[in-house]
Amino acid sequence: MAGMFNGEGSSSVTSSPLQFFPWSLSPGIGSPYPFLRELKSEERGLCLIHLLLACANQVAIGNIENANIGLEQISHLASPDGDTMQRIAAYFTEALADRILKSWPGLHKALNSTKILSVPEEILAQRLFFELCPFLKLAYVITNQAIIEAMEGERMIHIIDFKSCEPAQWINLLQTLKDRPDGPPHLRITGIHEQKEVLEQMALRLTEEAEKWDIPFQFTPVVSKLENLDLESLKVKTGEALAVSSVLELHSVLATDDDKKTSPSASKNLQKLLRMKQRTLGEWLETDSLQVFGSPDSASVSSPSGLNPSQKMNSFLTALWGLSPKVMVITEQESNLNGSAFMERVLEALNFYAALFDCLESTVSRSSIERQRVEKMLLGEEIKNIIACEGVERTERHEKLERWILRLESVGFGKVPLSYHSMLLGSRLLQSYGYDGYKIKEENGFLFICWQDRPLFSVSAWGFHRQS
Repeated sequence: MAGMFNGEGSSSVTSSPLQFFPWSLSPGIGSPYPFLRELKSEERGLCLIHLLLACANQVAIGNIENANIGLEQISHLASPDGDTMQRIAAYFTEALADRILKSWPGLHKALNSTKILSVPEEILAQRLFFELCPFLKLAYVITNQAIIEAMEGERMIHIIDFKSCEPAQWINLLQTLKDRPDGPPHLRITGIHEQKEVLEQMALRLTEEAEKWDIPFQFTPVVSKLENLDLESLKVKTGEALAVSSVLELHSVLATDDDKKTSPSASKNLQKLLRMKQRTLGEWLETDSLQVFGSPDSASVSSPSGLNPSQKMNSFLTALWGLSPKVMVITEQESNLNGSAFMERVLEALNFYAALFDCLESTVSRSSIERQRVEKMLLGEEIKNIIACEGVERTERHEKLERWILRLESVGFGKVPLSYHSMLLGSRLLQSYGYDGYKIKEENGFLFICWQDRPLFSVSAWGFHRQS
């Protein structure tokens, strides 16, 4: 980062992020400060939000000394096993620290040289997220219903599964197909994943299930990251009815070698934010944060159409369109995290992940090992990627449905409205598991999976429309 090594203002007391607060926690003192223990959860949450944003601003402008002070103050309030905001703060501070360390590649590589990416741990975290929250269950049920409706009467069905790692989705589909009045069709699933052993386990599990129900079945593994996938390798055959399933994966193709940019008004807006009258955590997250920083859309839009230009994504979607799928069902995070403006990205990430952590807080005990694994190995890693990474390394580039609509329609896809039956199945699933606080909302043929009234995930279906 430019300016990270110059000393201008780096030791100035007036440039410290702590100037915006009615208290000052002296750096270098190891005690937890008695008054901190007296803070109520809401007060502590607001304090953490203010400190996090102030610290992020210091990181953005390259003031390491003040960023370090901020990180130390946050460490006395944050906790990976505390309440919602304490847990979020723990992972955001880790991400901010990682971003700072990336300025010294040698140091960063040395500290990470012995870290081993454990595929079983990654799969375990995804599976625990599937079990603890209804989001993936709902996405799979809605996706399968859209495929079943689109494939009515088809005798040879081919499904392309982006990041194929959860057999539960397709076991559910197999059980539905076996009950067809005219008998089950021939089903071929092409699973895409970067780890060969994951695909081998998928093939074994699904083949066993298909044999049990006497369904003609073939699983074709393709070892590749989605962003590196050669669609010609999928070998779509004439006579097959094609479906595509993408659950929280398509956004990875948006990763590009973009420039590092920060909003020129970020520092000014942050100071305005921190001088505002304090409100409850919920009120702040829903109102003031957006008013002060403005719409994240406006900060990250870099073309008249409202899209961040991505030739790679455009080529990928065009190639998918060329395969003539009868239906393509896409589930994506309903959040704007693909902008290049760092401070707006931090704020949007805080809003989105606060809701996700709140979901876990409402359904799983704080001492749960399973919850801690999901937060650390899945959500925490996503936060780190969003905050600490840039360019091709930043793969967690979530975009809201309105942008996906523009992207998909621009290459020739047409909307396939999700049926009322899809929404009904999702609502029944929520009732059967006793999930409180979760909702499914329909809008113009699309479905949104919500926590309380906030949409967190969108599900949309698309089909091949021949361009005139």
